[in-house]
Amino acid sequence: MKNRREFLFLYDVSWANPNGDPMDENKPRVDEETGINIVTDVRLKRTVRDQLADMEYEVFIREERDNEGKLKTKKNIFSNYGNDYKQVLERCIDIRLFGGTFAIESERGNFTGPVQFKFGKSLHRVKVELIKGTTVMPSGEGREQGTMTEVYVVPYSLIVFYGIANEKASQDTGLKEEDIDAMLKAIWLGHKTSTDVISRSKFGHEPRLLVEIIYKEKTLTHMGELDKLVSIESNKRDEEIRDIQELTLKLDKLKEKASKYKDKIEKVRYIVDDRLKIEPPLEEVFDNVTLEKFNWAEEI
Repeated sequence: MKNRREFLFLYDVSWANPNGDPMDENKPRVDEETGINIVTDVRLKRTVRDQLADMEYEVFIREERDNEGKLKTKKNIFSNYGNDYKQVLERCIDIRLFGGTFAIESERGNFTGPVQFKFGKSLHRVKVELIKGTTVMPSGEGREQGTMTEVYVVPYSLIVFYGIANEKASQDTGLKEEDIDAMLKAIWLGHKTSTDVISRSKFGHEPRLLVEIIYKEKTLTHMGELDKLVSIESNKRDEEIRDIQELTLKLDKLKEKASKYKDKIEKVRYIVDDRLKIEPPLEEVFDNVTLEKFNWAEEI
């Protein structure tokens, strides 16, 4: 990969839990001071890895069990590659993207991932709801009645992620341009159709906007913090929003920043959901910059 890239990804969830905190009853992660919904980069990468596997790419960080049904450790899986991290880099797209650490007797391979994402955050305050119910099946032997069930969800959350791909770090892992293309497709599909988001607590995800900014070769700078350059406008209070069409995504700040960097940008690729309202439109945001849809967008 020769060109630095930045990514802006927005998706929303409706009556679902985008990222539960196992240390807090698996509740959606919310900043107590601001009411903003938080999603970790680990959650995003897991969705990407699972979708890449569904797309028949080989991934290293995966759930694999032994003959006794026990989860294999990282060390166990590493042995499948002859304890050779060079084989891992050659075969596993997720390590080329996100990096990893491998320790063997004679040497240690520690690779910083060329692709990194900040924590995702909602563009508005959210409200956490506790949904209670009952199961039909008894919970244990000797019990004749079903048991109570509880699940924490957010009625609605529009989440933005910002990421970057560093061309210098890509040399260490052998990251290819086609790896980036596969990752971006996996981000979109993973939040729309993947088995990773159709569980009871996750069902309700929809990708809304994905933008890739590709800089000219040897460009040493980039816009940065794209997540802080987008906002929403709605006639409803934040906690009352329930659907993507009840808001407008505002890109005025992104347009202003992009105008200052247009001579450094080679092109911008994108996919946008039909139900998302954007002001100003992407054609104005990236004026005088080559703008094109992802080559896989028509397949979706």
